[in-house]
Amino acid sequence: MADPESTILNTSVNQKDAKEALVIAVTTRAIFNLEKEHEIFLTKGKDEYLKHQQMNENNPLEQGTAFAFVQAVQFVNKQLLERNPEEKRLFDVIVLSNNSPESGLRIINSAKHHGLEISKFCFVSDEDSTQYLKTHNVKLFLSADRKDVRNALQRGVSAALIFQQEIQTPNTQLRVVFDGDAVLFSDETERVFREEGLEGAIKYEKHMENVPMGEGPLKTFALHLGKMRKMFDQGDSPIRTYLVTARSGRDMGIRAIKTLREWGLAIDEAFFMDGAPKGPILSKIQPHIFFDDGLHNIQGARDVGIPSALVPWDC
Repeated sequence: MADPESTILNTSVNQKDAKEALVIAVTTRAIFNLEKEHEIFLTKGKDEYLKHQQMNENNPLEQGTAFAFVQAVQFVNKQLLERNPEEKRLFDVIVLSNNSPESGLRIINSAKHHGLEISKFCFVSDEDSTQYLKTHNVKLFLSADRKDVRNALQRGVSAALIFQQEIQTPNTQLRVVFDGDAVLFSDETERVFREEGLEGAIKYEKHMENVPMGEGPLKTFALHLGKMRKMFDQGDSPIRTYLVTARSGRDMGIRAIKTLREWGLAIDEAFFMDGAPKGPILSKIQPHIFFDDGLHNIQGARDVGIPSALVPWDC
């Protein structure tokens, strides 16, 4: 006989198979603007924070930096289910939070108010939430806490640090931009550049041209996203991926392209910027999220209203 509680829960959202879905975990400060509440927590303590959240539990929180990214993910799911109502290879978004269940009620209410399809809410009351990432088969973790991101990366999960910012409203097509070195790829060439300069890095790349680069922190997520991308034809895909790298195309682009080919990772558009600022091209692309390991590139993206996520390599 079926479990009545399970039956009730299964009717609330489309059930996703964690083995087939691309699971994305976000913290509450990544999808909602909780800067005021976070300040209360830091200056007045946990009890005042809890009191504030309980008093405002029916007041929806405003959108945070990753909010539009989650909405775009939902749009992809909608397209997939319209093609096949039994499709299991979907995006699955979960909330992983250091809030207590009591303070988390406002988070649940806010998600419902904004129509976010969050399959799971996990409130762990100040414990290290990243210990549950592998349990939920998470392929990408977005957090506004640097310690959480480092813990996730050390656990072998693709992760990035979200900055609270004002963003432009992007279109419905999910657009994701990756930096190359120390994000998709390892930082091997960056280390050569720091030790031997540009000439040494170019010489190294030419010597290693036919040797695929090592994997970076976001390779795993990018590969899973690429598999989702291949489920659509080029012309009508609700997903578009980009590589925007400081590498020059002439001297250092060949190895990057060959590495992507070796991995079986198709990127829709690649921009080899030769050290030029990335802000202008990002402003044209209008991605839902931009991953980079350089704070100067993150700041340049934020200056033009692009949702940005730092991938700290020094973990």
